[in-house]
Amino acid sequence: MSAGSIARQGQGAAERPVSTRQRGDAAEDRALAFLQARGLRLLRRHFHTPGRGGGEIDLVMQAADGTVVFVEVRQRRSRVHGGAAASVGGVKQRRLIFAARHYLSRLPSMPPCRFDVVAIQGEGGDEEIEWIEAAFTADGW
Repeated sequence: MSAGSIARQGQGAAERPVSTRQRGDAAEDRALAFLQARGLRLLRRHFHTPGRGGGEIDLVMQAADGTVVFVEVRQRRSRVHGGAAASVGGVKQRRLIFAARHYLSRLPSMPPCRFDVVAIQGEGGDEEIEWIEAAFTADGW
């Protein structure tokens, strides 16, 4: 949905604009269902590092082979400027890596892990979901 979209909450309900957070949560819901249908298991949602300037991981999943998968979910209405997947640039990747290191530091041992991107292109019934496995790497784990 676009920033100016209207959400209808049942018959006779007042029309309210859909917030960016609501759109993001809805995209994450679709990405989660998509990944679970492909065998991944949810470990954590919205993992935040403590303090300012840290990072957030949208979904922390686990693949059937035990690999911990840190997932960034991005939604864009169009492919202008490269689309959803292209919006995960270097700064965002560094923040995700920082957050992933923090997440992993709390585990008793280091599991295999990777960074995936779920890119949702379009809106409404005309969406396309692209799952990019190992979209980028963290050198020097």
